[in-house]
Formats: sequence, C-alpha cells, structure tokens
Amino acid sequence: MKRMLSIAMLASTAMSVSMPAQAETVFLSTQLRPIEEATAVREELLSGLERPVDYVVEEPPQFAVRMEAERQAGKHTISLVGALHGELSPLADKQSLEPLDDLAKKMADAGMPQSLIDLGKLGKAEQQYIPWMQATYVMAASKDALQYLPEGADINKLNYDQLIQWGKKMQEETGAPQIGFPAGPKGLMPRYFQGYFYPSFTGGVVRTFKNSDAVAGWEKLKELWTVVSPNSTNYDFMQEPLASGEVMVAWDHVARLKNAISGSPENYVVFPAPAGPKGRGYMPVVAGLAIPKGAPDKEGARATIEHLATQEVQLQTASLVGFFPTLDVQLPEDLDPGVALLAGAVTATQSASDAVISLLPVGLGDKGGEFNKVYMDAFQRIVLQNEPVADVLKAQGETMSKLMSDTKARCWAPDAKSEGACPVE
Repeated sequence: MKRMLSIAMLASTAMSVSMPAQAETVFLSTQLRPIEEATAVREELLSGLERPVDYVVEEPPQFAVRMEAERQAGKHTISLVGALHGELSPLADKQSLEPLDDLAKKMADAGMPQSLIDLGKLGKAEQQYIPWMQATYVMAASKDALQYLPEGADINKLNYDQLIQWGKKMQEETGAPQIGFPAGPKGLMPRYFQGYFYPSFTGGVVRTFKNSDAVAGWEKLKELWTVVSPNSTNYDFMQEPLASGEVMVAWDHVARLKNAISGSPENYVVFPAPAGPKGRGYMPVVAGLAIPKGAPDKEGARATIEHLATQEVQLQTASLVGFFPTLDVQLPEDLDPGVALLAGAVTATQSASDAVISLLPVGLGDKGGEFNKVYMDAFQRIVLQNEPVADVLKAQGETMSKLMSDTKARCWAPDAKSEGACPVE
C-alpha cells in the first residue's frame, strides 16, 4: 500500500512540476538523451509539425517508474513514448499501450519491412509500437592502425585472437595500449557483454552465464584487456578518445562513434565486432514509438509518429544522430560520408555468415539496471580485480538467477525459450 501511495505521489509530482500545460504533445523518450542529440530532435527532427511537441528525456529505470506511476494514478500527461523494444514490452504486458494497427498498415505501405513491423507487436495480436529507428554497435579504427593488423586478417571478419594480436602489435609499436571500450559510468559496456561477448563465446546470455564456455570467454577477455587502454573505465562515449588519438581502435554504439567518424571520415575504417567460438554476436537496437492508453493528445501523438516515419525525417535522423531508418530506403549518395561508413559496418554485421543475434533484454521491467550490474560486477571482479573466474561467475550467477525469478522474465534470443523464468544453467 505504501509503495502504491508513493507511486501515486510521484505521478502527482510529475504532473504538477515536470510537465508543461497540455497545450503541447508531451513526448517522453529514453532515446537520444545527450544534449546534442536531444537538441537535434527538438530543433530539427520535430520541426514542421502543426502542433508543438515537448520532447522530454528520461533514463530507462526512471521511464519505467514514471509510466507505472501515471498508469496507477489514472491521470496521464504523456501522449507519446519513444523507447527500446525491451523497455516497451512491460507496458504491453500491462495492456498500457494503444493498438496501432492502422498506422502499422501505413508503414507497411510506405516500405517498412514486415519483420520489423511484427517486432512491434511484442508477441500480442495488435500492434503495440511503430518501429522508429534502428542501430547497433560496431568497431572503428584509425587508418594508422591498419599497418599493425595481423597478416592475413580480414578486418570485416576478425576473431578475438586476431584482435588481441592486433592490440599487442599496436602496443609494442606505439608504447601504449590502443584499444578502447566505453566502460565508464555512463558507457554502454553492459551491452557489450549481453550482445557481443556472451553470445560470441557461449551462444547465450542468461542460461550460459556461468558455464565452462563463459569461463573460457572471461579468460580470453582478461588477455584482451592487457592491451586495452586503462582509461576505458572512464570512457562513456568512444568518439572523444578516438578523435583525440588516445586510442586507435574502439567499440561502441554507432551514435556514440558518429562525431569522430563524421568529423574525419577519410581517417577511419568501421567494421563488425570480432567473432568468438560460437559466432559473431551482435545486438540489433530497435527503438519504437507508442501511445499510452489514456494519452491526453492521441491525435498529436499519431501525427508525430507519422512525421518521424517519413522517408525525409528518417534519412535526416540517420544524418544527424546516427540511427538508421526503419523504412526500407536507399541511403542517398550525398549522405554524410561518416554515416555512410557506419551504415556499411552495420550492413556487414547484419549480413555476416556467422552472425548470432542477441536481442535487448525483455521482461525485466524496472530491473534492467540490476541486470546490467550483474555483468559489470563480474567484469570488475574478474578483469579489473583478477578474482578467480569460476568463483565470481558462481556468485554472480546466483544474483542473476534470483533476478530472473523475481521478474519472471522468460529467455530471449540467443538463449533457447523457457516456459517460466529464464534459468541460469
């Protein structure tokens, strides 16, 4: 009872303090939060709409709390939400989203692939969200680093052993580690573990968290980390250290590499992340647009969705913030050369013969941060503090198991489906 009251109070506070008078369509988003990206949304991507839109950004855990607060209070201020597939899934499970089947038909007619549209149903009979934009994570390197590539290595088909050899050679020749990862407080390192490392070494994410393949993978990561810049634990966005020359090779989200690549496209190559014994793990990132039930301005929300899904705005989104169209459109020849480089790496990743798709976590509700922490705590203890791998995985596996049981989250790809909570085997 106390929790319900506190949530209702939060909703009341949000309505009285955070949100403007309802003359505008309030658009709450977990995506494009950094100031530069949010400014591009407000000043360019949302321009041209008849009704003004107030673009409000929120961290994913707070987004979940805010949406639940409005649902429980029964008083809604938010008309449109933009969030990742896995962040919208809990809202659909609570029947909190308006069906958008008519808009989905329009999107199909405009050239949106049916596979993406079906993803927006979130397993329901009706359309829950409209796919807004998509991205993934890739690697980028200064062309100066190519001279140190292992002999015979294909940069679009690297494996972990070759990446380690490359890192060792760069370190020997330059006197410093030249590979960087976004392992800082606001970096996206958890997605590296969930979408790249674990699928590549174990073929799973949750079920395989502590098995023998995971142990071998962590040992390999420890070896890689000997040639990774120690400043990686301070990096949030890899575009800055890449552009400044602090590192020559980096892994990150395409939108967090864009400024460096677009700033000097002639100086960089962009390519898929390395493969492990189980394949080349990668995480497709699909953000969707949805209308909460009870939204005060459904008409304005629908108009905003249709506007953001036009070919012109989709291409503008790619150019400005590095997220790619969900419409099946040809990127123009005069596209920003840096964005074109990133797009090429995304295509190479998706079409790799050894690709292992790892979806964003689904069904965790407001526990996504705790899920991420399991991986980051394992990283801290194994790689940075050199604790025994098997011991750490056993302890963290217990934390993971309890988290899955508490949330009742079922397995998602690449883990095999489960009837109930996804088990740690």
